[in-house]
Amino acid sequence: MIDPPVTLSTLPRPPRQAVRPPVRPGAVRYPVLAVVFVCSACGLVYELELVALASYLIGDSVTQASVVLSVMVFAMGIGSLLAKRLRCRAAVGFGMLEAGLALVGGGSAMALYAAFAWLGPSQYVLVAFSLAIGVLIGAEIPLLMSLIQRAETVRSRGAGAEGSLAAPLGMPGGRRGRRRRTGRGWPLTPRARARRGARPPKDPYDAAGTVADLFAADYVGALAGGLAFPFLLLPWLGQLTGALVTGAVNALAGGGLVLWLFRHDLTPRARKLLIGANVFVLALLGTATVLADPFEQAARRAVYGDRILVAVRTDFQEVVVTGRRGSPPDLFLDGRLWADGRDEYRYHEALVHPAMNGRHARVLILGGGDGLAAREVLRYPDVRSVTVVERDPGVVRLARTDPDLAALNGRAFRDRRVTVAYEDAFRRLRAGGGTGDGGGGARYDVVICDLPDPTTTDGTTLYSEEFYGLAAGVLADGGRLVTHAGPAVARPGTYWTVDASLRAAGFATRPYDMDTGTGTGDGDGTETGTGTGPRTTARAGTASGSGPAKDWGFLLAAYGGRAPGLGLAAVVPRPRSLSPAVLATAASRAERTRARAPRRLSPSTLVHPRY
Repeated sequence: MIDPPVTLSTLPRPPRQAVRPPVRPGAVRYPVLAVVFVCSACGLVYELELVALASYLIGDSVTQASVVLSVMVFAMGIGSLLAKRLRCRAAVGFGMLEAGLALVGGGSAMALYAAFAWLGPSQYVLVAFSLAIGVLIGAEIPLLMSLIQRAETVRSRGAGAEGSLAAPLGMPGGRRGRRRRTGRGWPLTPRARARRGARPPKDPYDAAGTVADLFAADYVGALAGGLAFPFLLLPWLGQLTGALVTGAVNALAGGGLVLWLFRHDLTPRARKLLIGANVFVLALLGTATVLADPFEQAARRAVYGDRILVAVRTDFQEVVVTGRRGSPPDLFLDGRLWADGRDEYRYHEALVHPAMNGRHARVLILGGGDGLAAREVLRYPDVRSVTVVERDPGVVRLARTDPDLAALNGRAFRDRRVTVAYEDAFRRLRAGGGTGDGGGGARYDVVICDLPDPTTTDGTTLYSEEFYGLAAGVLADGGRLVTHAGPAVARPGTYWTVDASLRAAGFATRPYDMDTGTGTGDGDGTETGTGTGPRTTARAGTASGSGPAKDWGFLLAAYGGRAPGLGLAAVVPRPRSLSPAVLATAASRAERTRARAPRRLSPSTLVHPRY
């Protein structure tokens, strides 16, 4: 007997065996979006941690932010391309990716601080971490889209006959096998369907909608991470512990998503590998969190030496006092030597006393939270009021309460003539510079700018033409302003840019540069100076012992009219490092540096900073 020919219609229908989806239908999109939200927040925290720590350790925060963000965005593009190779194993790939990101991002702050403490400042470590974190972040979205696409595709086939093995193959039991047929038994073509007015089939996988949802969750998560970093993580946990905790959250979110929702996509070996990797990462991050305080103390000793007396983290900066009890201490702000206890008097005498040559009943000090400039001002008995404008209450508190620092500043903050205003200097001047001592908007005879170096981020505001224009508004007739303008010999361009900014604001200036390789204990300019000076960027560990001479450039200015004379008022006791001859030499030295600066220097403004 001859068997009939076998055709597609005579094939026996296979049993309806449902394909097991990786997750139950409808349970994918919102959990995945929640994980995208968390991972995006963690990723932005890693970026901000690198920017903040690099600005603190290396300096020049604008440059550090530009390096970190540009390198990281570039690396994210590389990560997106590399993710193509993992699409076939998207579940295990995403789980391992998040474990690696948690380890690298969570440990980045500690590793960067360790490199700075024991190897010195280096941008190579910063760039390496920016690249690694950027590559891992860039691979997240493509893998998540692959996971959602797989889950949504299975869901579209998961009901009734769509779940049979015939459905994907177009066999009679499948969806395509039951589609409407033409008279000849074939499915309608798209053109025929359009002629009959039929609606096109609905796309079971809405790619555009999925992309929109993923990026919306990504951007909102970035907002949450950007707000959590300055308002929650830094105040409560600090930089090191905050990064480690962020890494742990990242690992839990990424690993939990894969091991819970996409567990059926994992082979037993892949599941064990993923569980082991996450346990290892969490254990490592937890151990590092427990050891964060001892590590930070060891790193501080490597940076500052073994003579740390006080180390506090304020809302604005890290303040460290080093030295021996009973001896003049050294003061460090954010890792930079601000006041060398052995010879800080030379800087502050040069800053204050030339400006006090004239009427000086009312004095405004912008900055100067250490009290050292106020100490020099209070040596004049005819001073009636001194207003110190300092944004960081922690520095003033330490200058008042630490016995060695209080002895160094002559307990200036206990003087009844001194009033402290905790406010930003620019904001204070913009509000009119009220004295805070009952004088309302009375003007000042002397304004002393004891501020950070012009090349810092704050220098954009505090050494701008607008800032000096506001300062002119609080000066009395015949009043004088003095400012530190950076080293005239080492950085003549910066020094004379400050001079150009003062002149653009209407001031007439008198430059002078104190080269403290020579100084004097009796005012004759012959004392030899050693050690690193205030506002240096050298590693703090080299602050003790001998070192290069200091180069401090200053500008004395009067608003309108002639430049003020460079002289000294009568004061007892006499300044230890100043004399008329020393000031004359300092003025000549500053003028000699003018030739090394660019011929045409424009003033620095808020919208066009030039430092």
